Amino acid sequence: ANQENYVKAVFEPFTHEEISRQVARIITPPNLRAEVAVVYQTVENLHVACPNHSGDWYFTGNYPTPGGNNVVNKAFVNFMEGKLVRAY
Repeated sequence: ANQENYVKAVFEPFTHEEISRQVARIITPPNLRAEVAVVYQTVENLHVACPNHSGDWYFTGNYPTPGGNNVVNKAFVNFMEGKLVRAY
């Protein structure tokens, strides 16, 4: 069965910068008085840095197997339901 990664749609409306800012807000302790920034390398630059490795699915969401898509979808459902369990 061809399983689709439905989680990609959650992130689609946001830029990389918006996601980075939100991750920084999430990981910054409330009493910290320093500015925290999270910077991710672009997928294009990841390909330049690692030209002999095409495994970018953790960053693009383009999992190469139905099983990978199944795990990411199940992990998202677990997260939304507040379950602290593995998806596999």
